[in-house]
Amino acid sequence: MEKSVLVLNGSPRREGNTAALVDAFEEGAERAGHAVARFDVAFMDVAPCRGCLGGGADASSPCVQKDDMDAVYAAYRAADVVVLASPMYCWSFTAQMKAALDRLFALMEAGMRAAAAGGEAAAVAAAEAGGKECALLMPAEEDTERNFAPVVSYYETLCERMGWRDAGRVLVGGVYRAGDIAGNPALDEARALGASL
Repeated sequence: MEKSVLVLNGSPRREGNTAALVDAFEEGAERAGHAVARFDVAFMDVAPCRGCLGGGADASSPCVQKDDMDAVYAAYRAADVVVLASPMYCWSFTAQMKAALDRLFALMEAGMRAAAAGGEAAAVAAAEAGGKECALLMPAEEDTERNFAPVVSYYETLCERMGWRDAGRVLVGGVYRAGDIAGNPALDEARALGASL
């Protein structure tokens, strides 16, 4: 069955190790017949969340801030699968990726508003916000389980809170400078993960 796949790439390097993982994943997914929408959020106008708690009033544009997240919201709503791709920065996602993830809270606010109103709108909002598969692609300098533990913990919590099902992870250490990932088996893992959706 063809799936709609949303890739959020938080890397600020256009041709770095994360981009190579995303390219491999996309190749596998597209060969399997899936449609991929990719957003390189580091090169988009995505402001950080203001914590205003004002989101969700406008279903078509859930955040009160109007920037490139509107395109992400539309792709997110249509997606069956969400892929988070980011290099590890200080044992977490990049700031650019974190800004986009924080802004997804407006969709949760839309769901809460719809739930309060009840009826069919609540069911639609719940389906749009959660019920998706999710995958994680992350290169890092250090190659130890301890190094990846904070990110894995955050990712698992995010999946739980957003109602996402983990579809798989490709965590690859020992890649720091752009191009270090060339020839790494992790590229085949990413390709296989894309094909397995």
